[in-house]
Formats: sequence, structure tokens, C-alpha cells
Amino acid sequence: MMEQQLNSYLQSMTLEEKVDQLLQLVGAFFEDAGTEGQITGPMASLGITEETVHNVGSVLGLAGAKEVIRVQQAHLSKNRLGIPLLIMADIVHGFKTIFPIPLAIGCSWDMRLAEESATIAAREAAVSGIHVTFAPMVDLVRDPRWGRVMESTGEDPYLNSEFARAFVRGYQGKDLTNDTDRVAACVKHFAAYGAGEGGRDYNTVDLSAWQLREYYLPSYKAALDEGCEMVMTSFNTVEGVAATGNKRLMRDLLRDEWGFDGVLISDWAAIKELIPHGIAEDEREAAQKALLAGVDIEMMTSCYNGHLPELVRSGQLDEALVDEAVMRVLKLKQKLGLFDNPLRGADPEREREIVFCDAHRAVAKELAIKSCVLLKNDSVLPLKRSQHIALIGPFAQSGDILGSWSWSGSQDEAIRVIDGFQSKISSSLLTVATGCSIEDVTAEDMTAEQYAEALQAASQAEIIVLALGERSDMSGEAGSRSNIRLPQAQLELIKRLKTLNKPMVAVLFNGRPLDLHGVIEEADAVLEAWFPGGEGGAAIADLLYGDAEPTGRLTMSFPQSVGQVPVYYNHFNTGRPQLDPNTKERYVSQYLDVPNEPLFPFGYGLSYTEVAYDSIQLSSETLVPGQALTVKVRVTNAGARPVEETVQCYVRDISGDTVRPLKELKDFRKVLLPPGESREVEFALTKPQLRYHHADLSFSSDSGEFAVLTGPNSRDTTEGRFRLVKETGK
Repeated sequence: MMEQQLNSYLQSMTLEEKVDQLLQLVGAFFEDAGTEGQITGPMASLGITEETVHNVGSVLGLAGAKEVIRVQQAHLSKNRLGIPLLIMADIVHGFKTIFPIPLAIGCSWDMRLAEESATIAAREAAVSGIHVTFAPMVDLVRDPRWGRVMESTGEDPYLNSEFARAFVRGYQGKDLTNDTDRVAACVKHFAAYGAGEGGRDYNTVDLSAWQLREYYLPSYKAALDEGCEMVMTSFNTVEGVAATGNKRLMRDLLRDEWGFDGVLISDWAAIKELIPHGIAEDEREAAQKALLAGVDIEMMTSCYNGHLPELVRSGQLDEALVDEAVMRVLKLKQKLGLFDNPLRGADPEREREIVFCDAHRAVAKELAIKSCVLLKNDSVLPLKRSQHIALIGPFAQSGDILGSWSWSGSQDEAIRVIDGFQSKISSSLLTVATGCSIEDVTAEDMTAEQYAEALQAASQAEIIVLALGERSDMSGEAGSRSNIRLPQAQLELIKRLKTLNKPMVAVLFNGRPLDLHGVIEEADAVLEAWFPGGEGGAAIADLLYGDAEPTGRLTMSFPQSVGQVPVYYNHFNTGRPQLDPNTKERYVSQYLDVPNEPLFPFGYGLSYTEVAYDSIQLSSETLVPGQALTVKVRVTNAGARPVEETVQCYVRDISGDTVRPLKELKDFRKVLLPPGESREVEFALTKPQLRYHHADLSFSSDSGEFAVLTGPNSRDTTEGRFRLVKETGK
């Protein structure tokens, strides 16, 4: 369909029909789509008519091939111009086959598997009738109190950008029109949603324009450079203006500066929320400001529907603004091939074959293995199949391991921790007890009966494996917490079982970095499993028994205490840095009661073997523009087991126009090392990698001295020095 045909649609629409294309409703509005009547409750609450429902442009949260086909066919029979619906949904880390949460996927440092997880999610969603996923979420996050950290890939702009690209490639492929196994991606939340004050969801964000560009915007831009079709606004303010009505952010930066001409959609009710934000007096003003800002689709409020026609007819809004928004929606429908094939990939028979198939589940297991991070191991792991295990804790037999954005997944079909253990050892070597509740309340929530059961199970065993953590709804949207320790009942369980003086392994299920005090000192080994998805129990068992090697590395720092938050690796030095925490000097930037450094730093993770790093070697003491500086480090597997080591390369700009972080991740390599083998790992640094935003927001690099650091994490590095020199004659 050529653009003139889309223009023909546009010219044939009434103003009201145009505005209806900009409205998104939930699937409940279409429950009776095949009958004469529509349900009246939701329509009444939004103040819309049945005719509006017939003309609406998109629907949210509808899935299942048979149901989507029914709704689409009924809609086309009632829509005057036969314009198909866009079907959108939150496919965040899997459709029916649930992968680890995105924060866990980040800890894999594996772009291939991240892309494959999105490809599989798209395939299952598309065959079930979905056209658009509200993913990836690429918000940079430094505060683990924020519940939606589980949707992010962490605290580093470079790594987040790489994952953003990988997810977009996986969801969209190379040809959305003809590849009906793909869906359009929608990057979110634009912008800086992860920087809310106090880690509280929906809260105020107050960043300088410099910090916004230097740290928070790169991952959105990376997704768009990869071809992401849609952008979702964020709930927060940006520079004092709520994002959904922020013309400077959405139209001046996103559309004009970056050249984005795809669909911009509000988050749920975000246009109407301009009123409580205090930048719109009423729905009329909210509609006007959102459209002027460039928002094309309003999700689940009716400010556009109720007021755009009047604003246009009164001359307060140019109808051309409505037309350009409608045209962007029509172009996306065209790109998805919906005008030629309104049912697109929806296919009930193929849906039964593809969704949750063994091949997809195998990838979910592989990614779960790669995503778990071994935080501690005092020679307890891997377990032996001859050992008697006491599996104790509220997650021992729980299916609540999928995470909070797994709406099509089934906890009943998840591979639980107990299932994984039962696949490794006989029932005579396994005793199981719940131990306590998951509730975030008091120690008294471990009943006497639960403790007696746990004590009996532990007394029979050689090793205690504790399956602990947060319920999935303790993180995710609206899942902010000020106390990020394990629930008190679980800490009490650890304390009591420690008195038995038996080796203890803690396996943690959570959607955020935790304050691990009460766990890390007591357990002999700690495996951070996050919410590992539907194959989690099998993946964990493989790791604990050494049938797989732990390779995950943190992409978000774990704090010593919530009082440190935000704590992140790429921080500034300050004018009075703490150079040596052992000197007890007072007048430096420090806490008096806890270290400055996190409990576990960005990039950290253990393996079942030791890897030695030699000194760093540079090809030159200078880096000349147009050339590359080669950075080499030899790594050696000094143990008896194979290892996949993630070798990390950081840079520090010693002096800049603005202050520069102590370290910035610039590259990494994943290296397979058999026992006893060495390998030289090489990085190539170029001038563009040294660019940053200056005080005037220009983006360039400066000549001068730099440090380059390599190591297994952001803390344990070896350093070399070089100078970036100006080009000859300049």
C-alpha cells in the first residue's frame, strides 16, 4: 500500500474517526465484539460511545489467536473504512515461554541469547495475534528500592545500549512486513523513569540536561538506531515537566533532533495524569499539551477523544497535528502488513505447535543458567550426588519464580527448585521443608510447626540448601521498597539453622539487588538466581551440581546498606575522595558507619575455578585519532574446571571539561578457557569511545591522559596509561 493510499484513508475520515485512531483500549471493550451490543461499564467510565469502540485504533492486553481473530473480524465488520486494529501487549521477558527477568538477562552479558529470547517471545506472541510488544525497557537504574529495576538490564549506559539493540533485533527482525513471526518493539520509558527520587515508582525525576544526555538517554537512542518502531512516554517529570506533555523532550529532542518519526504512545493513563502532576488544569488542557508534545496514542484515558475535535474546531489546535499522528499509526499498520492481512500471523493450529515448545524451553533454560550469579562459595559447591540435601525455604516448592511481568506464563508449569533436585538425586537423599513464609513481616511469621519441620529436615542432611527471596509482586511496577533485606522470617530461619553447624547454600529469588546482611555472613555459598523463568529449577540444579558452570556477572551493584543507595560503579571522585578507608581520615567523602563501596560491585561474579589476570599491555603510549590503541591482557584458568570468563575493559578520563567517572565500561569479551589454558584477550580503543558530553552539551573527546583498566569486575582491575593526542596540524 503506497502512501497515497494511506492519505486516501486519512482524507476519508471524519475528525472524530481520526481522533478515535489515537485511542487505545483494553481487551474488555471487545468482549462482545461479535454481537450487537458492547459492554457499558468501561465505556461509561471513560465517557466514550459504542461508535468510538468501532473506530478505535488499537487494543491492549488481548492475546490468543482464536480470540484475536474473532475481535479483528468483528471490528472490521463495524469499522466504516475497514481499518484494522493494532494489538499490543506487555511481552517483557517471554510470552508463554518465560525467560529470566531482564535484570537477570543483563547478568548473562550475552547479546546472542538476549536476542534469541526476544525472537522466541516475538514468535509466540505473533502467532497468538499480537503485533506490538511494550519492550524493551531500557531505563538506566541506580536505586534498587525501585521495583521496576527488574525490567532493566542495570546501571551501565553502554551495556544497557547493547542489550537494547539486541532486544529490538530479536523482536523486529529485518522485515516486519513479510516476517509475520516478528512484532514491533516499543522502547520505554522515555525518559529517565529509573531515576525517580527515593526509588519510589511514578516519582519526580530531577536531572540536569547534562546527566540526562550522558547516562540516561544513550540506551533509548541505541534502540531507535536499531530501528525500534515505537516509543512509550514515562510517568515522571523531566526538567520540571511531566514527560507525556513535555514538548522539549518529545518533539524537540525525540522527533526533531533524533529524527524519530514512529509512533509515540503514552503509558497507561499518563495523559490524564498531567492534571495531578500540575501541568494541566483539566482533560482539555492535558489533551492539548500531549498532542503538542507529539504523543500519537493515548492509552486508556479519553482526553483526546473528549477534547481534540473541539480544540481543532475552535482553532486552538491545528488539524495537521492530528493528521500527522494518525498517519504515523496508519504507517505502522501498513508496515506490519495489516491492511493486506488483518489477521497477520494469528494461527490457532500453529499456535499450539509453537507456543511453549521444547525448543523454546531449552533456550529459556540456557539463558537461566547464564543469568544466575554466584556471589559466594566457600568450597561448598558444586554439590555431590552422594550428599544428603535438606532443601528448605518458601521457594523450595514454589512456582513463583517467573517474575512480575509474566502474564501469559504459568506458575503451575514452571520447573520448581524441588523438581530440579529430584532430577539429580534419589528421594532418599532429599528432605524438603517450607521453613517459613515469604511475607515481608516479622520473625514470628515462622511458626513453631514450620521450624520443627525445617529442623527435622536439616538434622537428616549433610548440606542445607535454602531457597529464599521476595514474592514476585514485591518488585515490578508499584513494587518499591524501603527495606531491601530478605523478609525477617527468612533471616530468622537462616539464623536458627546456622546453629546446626552444617554447610548452608542460599539460593535467592528476587527482582532487585538486596542488602544481603543476615545471609552473606551465615551462608557458605550464595547463588543469586533472580526470577529465572519457567525453567529456573532445572537451571539452578544444573549449576548447584556442577553440570553447568556459573558465568553470570552483576550488571547492578549490591549495596552494603540501603543507606548507601544509590551506589554504582561509575561514580565521580569528588574533591575530597576517600583514598584509603583504613586511615580513618575524617574530612573526606565517606560514611562513618559503612564503607563507600558496594557489597558486590558491577561486573562481579564467581566461577567454580580461579582465573588469573596478567598485567595489562598497550600497543602504544598514545592514541592517535583515526587509529586504534590495542589493549591486551592474558587470562589463565588456574583451576581444574572449564570456565567462561567475562573479561571487562574500563576507561577513566583523568581530566575533562566536566568531571569524569572513576571507571566507564567500554568493552568486554567472553572467553572459554579449558583447565590450565591461557588466552590473550584483546581490545581496540578508538577516539569515538572516549567522547562524552561537555558542559555546553556538545559531544566530543579531549586530548590528555587516560587510564585503561581490565579485570573480572569493576573493582579488581589492572591499569595502564595512555594519552589521546590531537591530529597533526590541529
